[in-house]
Amino acid sequence: MLQMIYGYARVSTAQQDYATQIDDLKRAGASKIFKDKYTGTTANRPEFDKLMDKLQNGDTLIVTKLDRLARNTQDALSIVKQMNDEGVILRVLNIGTIDNSPSGRLICTVFSAFAEFERDLIVSRTQEGKAWAKANNPNFHDGMPRKYTKEQIDFAWKLHTQNHMSYSEISKKLGISKATIYRRFRELRIQNINKKSRP
Repeated sequence: MLQMIYGYARVSTAQQDYATQIDDLKRAGASKIFKDKYTGTTANRPEFDKLMDKLQNGDTLIVTKLDRLARNTQDALSIVKQMNDEGVILRVLNIGTIDNSPSGRLICTVFSAFAEFERDLIVSRTQEGKAWAKANNPNFHDGMPRKYTKEQIDFAWKLHTQNHMSYSEISKKLGISKATIYRRFRELRIQNINKKSRP
């Protein structure tokens, strides 16, 4: 199977352009580049989701900086781990290659330390925000309906962790997009981190 080198570019406002990122990604060898505009009014990254569906074992993903790939340290750590599970190589131009090599594992270890600290801050702020909303907003409801149930995702997680099925295999078997699997598994990993850190 032909191994692909993808690039991903993201800007934070509608006024910014991708020119510099795209030039850097092309020089680094990216043959196909996906682009998203992420603003304060939306957290959707449709092109990133399409990219996650395309990535296969042996492919390489290049980003100019880690914050182009993820919104926070926990998100970055989870994405990196999931890519490693899929056999996808991640190249961050201002950091280096993150894979299963000793240097790649060292970077993941550093991420883990920062992610745990950041998780505590996020949990604290989220709880404070929800408490305020519940007390002051009569229309407040916690979360949005999910397309796939917890049982379906738990079954997919079992296929991955116990049956060692890849994301692509799970997607074909259950009809769940790889982007959704990445996202929901990322949430499960964060939940597991939270449980382990509790006294």
